Amino acid sequence: MITLHGFAASNFYNAVKHVLMYKQIPFEENEVFGGGEEWHSISPLGKVPAITTQDGHYLSESSVICHYLEEVYPDIPLYPADPVARGQVRQIMKIAELYLEVPTRRLVGYHFSGKPAPDSLKAEVRHVVERGIGGMQRLCHFSPWIAGQQFSMADIYVHYVNAVVGQIGSKELEWDIIGEISGMREWRERMKDSDIAKQVEKEREANVPKFAAYIKEYMAANK
Repeated sequence: MITLHGFAASNFYNAVKHVLMYKQIPFEENEVFGGGEEWHSISPLGKVPAITTQDGHYLSESSVICHYLEEVYPDIPLYPADPVARGQVRQIMKIAELYLEVPTRRLVGYHFSGKPAPDSLKAEVRHVVERGIGGMQRLCHFSPWIAGQQFSMADIYVHYVNAVVGQIGSKELEWDIIGEISGMREWRERMKDSDIAKQVEKEREANVPKFAAYIKEYMAANK
């Protein structure tokens, strides 16, 4: 059985969890916020999520794990059969991650610690996010799914990218980032309405106080 390592307040942990549930892959969860050498032997950079595969190998990086799950468990596909269409799905995932999630992630520590983010940091984040918005406007279809008529890995992945963008980035920057991308708000509501998304969100909400306490302790120890 696959073991999913990480914690339920993590958006990318939840992206992988959603994929596992959608593809009906049996798995167990191992809660970990971080750790020493033992954790780094599973996740080389100490990031979550990571998985232990059925045959005992370790993989980290959410997009890598998602691609792996598709290759090993293809019965319920999340990528189109056409290679170009597959590439387009991955392109949406990558741009959303690099130009929306990664920059707004820089505000997470300030958000949970209650400390104000420096104006210079906010300006840097805004500049990168503006590029991401432009790219997503050009690539996303929302007809009805993000890459077209077929529900795909990009729908799941961007849904959880938006968790950080909407809940943290928009609040810290006082800017409705998701509303800048035409059609995304309606699509997001559709994504939230699935039984899997509701279950994942319920478990995320229950884990947030524990994660917030961890972040405050970490920030205090690393002043």
